[in-house]
Amino acid sequence: MADIKTYNMFIDGEWVNASNGQSFACENPSNGEVWCHVPEATEKDVDRAVQAAHRAFKKGPWASMLPTQRGQCLRKLAESLAENSEKLGRIESIDTGKMLKETRWQAKYIAEFFQFYAGCADKIAGDVLPIDKPDMFVFTNREPLGVVAAVVPWNSQLFLVAVKIGPALAAGNTVVLKASEHASAAMLEFGELIEKAGFPPGVVNIVTGHGDPCGKALTSHKKVARVSFTGGPGAARQILHNSAENFAEVSLELGGKSPFIVFEDANIESAVNGSIAGIFGATGQSCVAGSRLYLQEDIADEFLDRMVGLAKDIVIGDPLADATQMGPLCTQGQMDCVEREVARALDEGGTLLCGGQRPKGLGGNYYEPTIIECPSQKMHIVDTEMFGPVLSVLRFKTEQEVIELANDTVYGLAAGIFTQDSARSMRVARAIEAGIVWVNTYRVVSPIAEFGGNKG
Repeated sequence: MADIKTYNMFIDGEWVNASNGQSFACENPSNGEVWCHVPEATEKDVDRAVQAAHRAFKKGPWASMLPTQRGQCLRKLAESLAENSEKLGRIESIDTGKMLKETRWQAKYIAEFFQFYAGCADKIAGDVLPIDKPDMFVFTNREPLGVVAAVVPWNSQLFLVAVKIGPALAAGNTVVLKASEHASAAMLEFGELIEKAGFPPGVVNIVTGHGDPCGKALTSHKKVARVSFTGGPGAARQILHNSAENFAEVSLELGGKSPFIVFEDANIESAVNGSIAGIFGATGQSCVAGSRLYLQEDIADEFLDRMVGLAKDIVIGDPLADATQMGPLCTQGQMDCVEREVARALDEGGTLLCGGQRPKGLGGNYYEPTIIECPSQKMHIVDTEMFGPVLSVLRFKTEQEVIELANDTVYGLAAGIFTQDSARSMRVARAIEAGIVWVNTYRVVSPIAEFGGNKG
C-alpha cells in the first residue's frame, strides 16, 4: 500500500489542521483503500475562515485592489490550472473514481472559465439614470456583497468551484469554500494554486468537514453575505433554515432527473451516442445526467437494440487507465442506493435490458451500465435521482405527451432533445421546464453560457 497522505486546510493564507486535531479518512473507490486524511473542521475553524475572509474584504489588500488587478490574479490562477491539470486530474480521479481522461480534461478546461471571469472583473459597470428632477445627477454602482460561502459536492468539484468563486472573486468578494466530505483532496490541491496565484491571505479559504458542524456553522455565520450551494434537497432545506440566522442571499442547484427525448426523425446514431455519454459518462454521477430516456414509438426498438449493444461493450475498470470507459461509484453508500433502486424498479415491473449487477472480478464500487424499460411514469426510479449508471426508458407517441412526461418531476435542471425538425426543437425547448436544454447534443458547457435550473 502506498503512503497515506495527510492534508491541511487553507485558512487566512496558512495551511492548518483542525483546531482539535481531528481528521477523517478518504477512500479510493476503485479499491476501497484509505489513501489520505483531511481535517475535520470545527465551528472554531469555520469561524476563523469566515473572519479571515471578512477582514480581507474590509481591510486587506483585496479591498483596495483595482478590478484589473483582481483580473490579473484570476488569470494567473487560470494559467496555473492549465499547467497542473495532470496532477489535479489524477488526485480527483483517485479520490472520486472519475476517469483520469475526464478529470484531466476538466481541470484544463476550467482554466478557460477563470480566464473568462478575469476578463469580467473590469467590466462590472453601473448606470446613469435620467431622473425627473432638474439639476440632479443619479448613478448606480455595482458593489461586492462580502463573504461568499461556496459549498460544492464531490462529483464535479473543479467545474463547480469555477462557476461559484470565479464570478465572486471577479466582483471583489471573498470566499470560504467548503469541500465535500466524500472527496476533499482536489479542493485542497486547488488551494495551493490559489496561494501561488497571488491572492492576498483570507481572500480564498478552504475548509473540510461534514455538514454538521462544518457546513452548518458556515452557512449560518453572521458574516456570510451569500451562500452558493450545489447538492441534494435535504441539505438545501437545512441551508435555507441556517440562512435565517444571517439573512444571507442563497442560490441553490439541487440536481436533476433530466429527460433525454428522441423523436422519430432524429439521427439515431448521434442520439444513441449522446444518450450513452449523457447517462454513463462519470458513471452517471452528474447532476445533468440524462437519466430519463423518452423514445418515440416508431424508433424505440431500433434505438434500444443499438444502445444496449454499446452499453454492454463499455470497458469498466481502473479510472487511471487510458482504456477504461467507466469507473466506480464514489462511495459504498452510493453503491447501496443504486442496488436498492434497481431491485425496486424490477419489483415494480421494469424490464432489465442490460446490467443490473456488479461486474465480476472487480473490487471497489463498480456497477455495470444498466438500462431498464419502465412501463409507467409513476415508477419510483423514474423520478428519483440515482447518481449512478442507471437509465430509465419510456416510450411516447406525440410531442405533447412527451412534454407532459418530461415536466412531470420536481427537478428542472437540464434536458436533451434530438430531432432534425428545427421548429419542433424550439417548441419543445420552450415547453420543457429546465434551465438548460441541449438540442442534438448533450452535457456541453461553456464559460460564456449560463448554467442552472429553474426548479428543484
